[in-house]
Amino acid sequence: MSKSPLLVRPTSKSGRIHDVTPASAGWSHVGFGLHRLEPGEAYGEETGDREICLVLVSGKGRFAVDGEDFGELGERMSPFEGAPHALYVPAGRHWAVDATTDLELAVCSAPGGGDYHARVIAPGTHPRVTRGTGANVRHVYNIMPEDDGAANALLVVEVITPQGNTSSYPPHKHDQDDLPHESQLEETYYHRMNPAQGFAFQRVYTDDRSLDEAMAIEDGDVTLVPRGYHPVATTAGYDLYYLNVMAGPKRVWKFHNAPEHEWMLK
Repeated sequence: MSKSPLLVRPTSKSGRIHDVTPASAGWSHVGFGLHRLEPGEAYGEETGDREICLVLVSGKGRFAVDGEDFGELGERMSPFEGAPHALYVPAGRHWAVDATTDLELAVCSAPGGGDYHARVIAPGTHPRVTRGTGANVRHVYNIMPEDDGAANALLVVEVITPQGNTSSYPPHKHDQDDLPHESQLEETYYHRMNPAQGFAFQRVYTDDRSLDEAMAIEDGDVTLVPRGYHPVATTAGYDLYYLNVMAGPKRVWKFHNAPEHEWMLK
């Protein structure tokens, strides 16, 4: 079976693991990178015309933006250990990190603009939210929600889905610029499994099935959601973490549920 064009596997075990760009994804807004650094390793980039949210998936590092020291950030050593540290960096800046432990660092990006400043997003900045009931329960850590007023385009969120549960469910989509009913947002999912040898499933599909991809997700994979519904299901014995990056013409998250499955919410 050939690999889905929406499934991006890690390219290595260290250094730059993922490098999803608007050009490689075939869309206009969202970028996603992931770096794994060893203690003492350093890395940095110019943001150019894009704004960045650096999410410490696991580990610790000392960060600077245009030479301004933001100190050592990070606390959890696994993405399953609570809320993350993150650092927002606006367009036209240079950021740098020196890893002080093994560090897994996500680089979430979108088109920049506006008058924004670099800032730390500490754990607990936004409260954890539990959504769903029964086998549809999942736990949400908003990192950059739409109501924070602190970015031009980026929306960033982490979700923990307990073993055997569904998530991004009932199926919903956000691919139409039709506010206030629905917003147009591209999206990436970065997946981690606990224990790591587990797997999950994700389907990305449209009403007319012109897009209909079903993918087996393993630890470290990225999935692309250019349009359509995009539910996720994990398997018994394996908790699922994913980091979502969304962006589009407007920094608003308004979704449309699949009508045939919306009965579950009533």
